[in-house]
Amino acid sequence: MTSRSVLWFRRDLRIGDHPALNAAIEQGDEIVPVFILDPKLIKSGGSKRLAYLGQSLRELDNSLGNKLQVIAGDQIEVLHELKKKYNANSVHISAEYEPYGLARDAKVEAAGIELTRTGSPYAVAPGRVRKPSDDTPYKVYTPFYRAWCVHGWRAPAPTPKAIPVVDADSANRNFPDWKLPEGVRITSAGEAAALERFKHFQKNGLANYDEARNLAGIDGTSKMSAHLKFGEIHPRTLLAPLGDSKAHDVYRKEIAWREFYADVLFHNQHTETDYYAPQFAKMRYDKPADQFKAWCEGKTGYPFVDAAMRQLLKEGWMHNRTRMVVASFLVKDLHLEWQLGERFFREHLIDYDVASNAHGWQWTAGSGTDASPYYRVFNPIEQGKRFDENGDYVRRYVPELSHISGVAVQEPWEHPDGYKNNYPKRIVDHALERVESLARLDEIKASKPLPPTK
Repeated sequence: MTSRSVLWFRRDLRIGDHPALNAAIEQGDEIVPVFILDPKLIKSGGSKRLAYLGQSLRELDNSLGNKLQVIAGDQIEVLHELKKKYNANSVHISAEYEPYGLARDAKVEAAGIELTRTGSPYAVAPGRVRKPSDDTPYKVYTPFYRAWCVHGWRAPAPTPKAIPVVDADSANRNFPDWKLPEGVRITSAGEAAALERFKHFQKNGLANYDEARNLAGIDGTSKMSAHLKFGEIHPRTLLAPLGDSKAHDVYRKEIAWREFYADVLFHNQHTETDYYAPQFAKMRYDKPADQFKAWCEGKTGYPFVDAAMRQLLKEGWMHNRTRMVVASFLVKDLHLEWQLGERFFREHLIDYDVASNAHGWQWTAGSGTDASPYYRVFNPIEQGKRFDENGDYVRRYVPELSHISGVAVQEPWEHPDGYKNNYPKRIVDHALERVESLARLDEIKASKPLPPTK
């Protein structure tokens, strides 16, 4: 009798460096590959991310000989039906550690479906790196990074030479046809695109990554974030060719940030939407109104901020340097809670990762894992001058300012024709709001606590 194993794809839409796939092949004569369309995740997915997912699933299907089963419905019901239909004796997954994935998998197992976990979306699974002194998790990135490097990771898993896949009924090949909003362009999805892009980055960007990664106007980053989010490439694959140069180490540290935030969220699951440093919940925040709308639309009057927000709207991606700048502007200049920005990013980012998004926002907001964070207030003008000194990034996304050359584009109010194309005036004065943000911080310091809330 033919033995079969189910491979339940989730955040691992690839066939290379895929331990769970290898385990499923080893345990059965044939595998039943399935992706279950989760109504809850679809509802919160955002149109750009869903369109990308649809493309990624079709690329994965091509790698599996067009035999991937895509089924909408309850995970427990779908898995029960597949096991019964194909007489499968096991269900294989890559382990997940974020709150929703943990709860979902626990629910599946409680229903009597045993899950065989092999590998995860991380080089080192959350919870593995701990302080040797007291066996507690790290709360600060730098010592975590050192311990993470010492812990190390396995070499990339071998890609199977052949994948014996069962034929799929047409009724179980429900590939979604999610459309992109008009005018939106996103990066190519799929494992082949990920490997091609990483190869390009190794050849053209890795050697000077430490210098180029902050320059918003050039192609100086790896652009692996969306591919990592959907598991079209594994971080081990990115780590494998890295050496000891400064540029290589800076890139390794960027991968480690993703793993650090996953570890922090694993140990503090409430911080997906709540404050890591609880005292910041007591800070005075303003209510979202017209200024929040201007931020969302890229119409704050600060060119570097607006270019970044418009890039997000048009591409579903934003340069990492500008993510920090727009986050600081929302929290420190507009005095709004970080969760507003986190939700907006969640809606529009293709590379949305629950841990990186929540804790990236909290890092900038001052409520996250950082020694003295709130005093860091990004100046949107100086950030633009420093990291877009020729103004190319601004002009690319803010056509109202295309007539201003060079670094002058960062301050259109200083240009005689700066507003001739109806670019919006500044909605706040950064210098004044910086002072205000620090005053609000002083109110929640231990030396001057707020009265208890009623």
